[in-house]
Amino acid sequence: MNADVAAENPSAPSLWNDPTTPVDPRVDALIAAMTLEEKTAQLFGVWVGAAADGGEVAPHQHDMEEAVDLDALLPTGLGQLTRPFGTVPVDPALGALSLARTQARIAASNRFGIPALAHDECLAGFAAWGATAYPVPLSWGAAFDPDLVRRMAAAIGRDMRAVGVHQGLAPVLDVVRDARWGRVEETIGEDPYLVGTIGTAYVQGLESAGIVATLKHFAGYSASRAGRNLAPASMGPRERADVLLPPFEMAIREGGARSVMNAYTDTDGVPSAADESLLTGLLRDTWGFEGTVVADYFAVAFLKTLHGVAADWADAAGTALHAGIDVELPNVKTYGAPLTEAVADGRVPEELVDRALRRVLTQKVALGLLDPDWDPVPAALDGTDPDDPETLRGRVDLDSPDNRALARTLAEEAVVLLGNDGTLPLDRPRRIALIGPNADEPTAVLGCYSFPQHIGVRHPGTPLGIGLPSLRETLTAEFPDADITYVRGTGVDDGDLSGLDEAVLAAREADVTLVALGDRAGLFGRGTSGEGCDAETLDLPGAQQHLLDALLDAGTPVVTVLLAGRPYALGRAVTESAAIVQSFFPGEEGTHAIAGVLSGRVNPSGRLPVGVPRAPGSQPGTYLGAPLAHASDASSVDPTPAFPFGHGLSYTRFDWSDLTAEAHEAPTDGEFTLAFTVRNTGDRGGTEVVQLYLHDPVASVVQPVRRLVGYTRVTLDAGEARRLTVTVPADLASFTGRDGRRVVEPGVLELRLSASSADPRLTLRVTLTGVTRHVDHTRRLHATFVQKPATA
Repeated sequence: MNADVAAENPSAPSLWNDPTTPVDPRVDALIAAMTLEEKTAQLFGVWVGAAADGGEVAPHQHDMEEAVDLDALLPTGLGQLTRPFGTVPVDPALGALSLARTQARIAASNRFGIPALAHDECLAGFAAWGATAYPVPLSWGAAFDPDLVRRMAAAIGRDMRAVGVHQGLAPVLDVVRDARWGRVEETIGEDPYLVGTIGTAYVQGLESAGIVATLKHFAGYSASRAGRNLAPASMGPRERADVLLPPFEMAIREGGARSVMNAYTDTDGVPSAADESLLTGLLRDTWGFEGTVVADYFAVAFLKTLHGVAADWADAAGTALHAGIDVELPNVKTYGAPLTEAVADGRVPEELVDRALRRVLTQKVALGLLDPDWDPVPAALDGTDPDDPETLRGRVDLDSPDNRALARTLAEEAVVLLGNDGTLPLDRPRRIALIGPNADEPTAVLGCYSFPQHIGVRHPGTPLGIGLPSLRETLTAEFPDADITYVRGTGVDDGDLSGLDEAVLAAREADVTLVALGDRAGLFGRGTSGEGCDAETLDLPGAQQHLLDALLDAGTPVVTVLLAGRPYALGRAVTESAAIVQSFFPGEEGTHAIAGVLSGRVNPSGRLPVGVPRAPGSQPGTYLGAPLAHASDASSVDPTPAFPFGHGLSYTRFDWSDLTAEAHEAPTDGEFTLAFTVRNTGDRGGTEVVQLYLHDPVASVVQPVRRLVGYTRVTLDAGEARRLTVTVPADLASFTGRDGRRVVEPGVLELRLSASSADPRLTLRVTLTGVTRHVDHTRRLHATFVQKPATA
């Protein structure tokens, strides 16, 4: 500890550096000893190595990035280090050493020895060179498997912690409202319960490894008008409360998330970064959140430049701080000198700085960053020679066999078989025509926040850092006796049809045609899916539909395979393809999973987390629509999807039967218990995904025709049966009433046990009795499923 500080306050060091002292007194002592400049320094980050210009930077980034003089900055301290691994390709061990040395410098430069908190992206795996690229969140939703997602997140967290990172900017809890939005691939799906349960599992896994999970984007980002990134959000308070907020509520209450990131959008004229009722009133005062709220990159400055609700940088800082944003990311723009000057001249109360500072320091204390034995060198570098960095290269493995096994299992569970006339699984085909822009493209399995697509593309010539076999390679291994003819046909979005004739000829000469279509992930218009890659319609990009139609006309059975970031309308292929296999950017093991489904080595169990549209222009659309949102004689537009939310086929058959209920009535504070049997009547093992939907035919405000309130995976051998008991709390029927409060109303309900949102197998009509009951964020959130062997 600095001697000058000890001299000024001899008792203080024994408090803020003493791990046996409770957190609050340690933080109180530290705040009391800090100058205003030292306080504000803890409220912003620095992005070392970020580009300020060029074609690869994000929109507006060139306006926000300024040279930072670390020598001048560090004596007052530093709150965060932005993306030490997700900025340029670096060997993980060398990156860990560089981060450790930077942290030692930061701690040694300020009076209190406080290091920075290091954050990085981890949307589909740790976004670092050489780290495992897992399936994107839309595939997590397709798996309907929270336990597996929890295990994946724990593995991601361990890898991040091993190299010195403290905070991960994930998961994305935005609920899809318009599939044209480019960031659909980053979401978990179009249903708030699915998003909430899968997202909460991810949070639990990440936090179990000691990484601060960051929920984003709070709130309403996915409801932007016309699916355009950063557009205003069109929604009323009830849609916000019942569709967009529940996943965040669940992840805070059950996941223990320690950070929240604001959304860029404004709702009814109020930007989220300036919304005190959201960031403080709801998040903290109502839900009891005690962690940090961090700004989405440049969001505080955007209050001035994009939203026009702040006159200058100081005004932006004061507005955001008052609303409840504790940390400005990724760089200092407003929370440094502008904020300090505004506090000094009385425009911004220092109490707001102290409020945010208390949350930041509390988190740093909890992470052990103020403990006397804190060591910036992570355990992964133990036994190495830091004075000879080149000997470290390759010493840290962020893509272990265990990681890859998890990635493959999740990819296999996430593949969705949309349609099949019996052509799949393929029975030792002799001649295969493999066609399409994604058939021989290794990166076709990656989303926009994977390191190779997010950062690697800016560094041509740099190795990918992970193994990425193309579909062509894995099919060659999966079908070693087949003669596979590959033709590209067309690009993802170049519109080039010069290879069309060759593709049709190859199809005509084959026993089966596999056509691999879909997206290329990118950023801000450099891809067909990803942040800033919004779509005007849900037609397949480029000339892919033209290629697909030509292959359908060739006379050979066509299996359509999609590696995409969003669902697309498939035109004739919906009814004319021999089979359709949907995969949402399945990660580095994804082509193995797809090949396994095609061969039958993997029995598909994925279910759609978003519906597949029948027509490209019928957006926005969601299965959660009220009666007027569905097909009717009053409109010539039919929004009915080609394949609905929750749909997915298997290579075996399941029979549902023998529905019973303990009672058909319960009070509005009670529950229903029902039981039924699921039997595998096919000739091979498989997994059924049982989905529970609630239909409320009469309510005080308009309700969706159906909404998911529970689900479970049931894995059965051929001929095996299970008896499932489901307990359904009345709280699951709650919704936001006319007065803005959440209510459970008496009346008739239908509980629909379904194979998809459009395929109810067993329906129970029940009645809630008694008085209307108000509930809050402490209500019960889940139906409980118990599986037991069925008696003969």
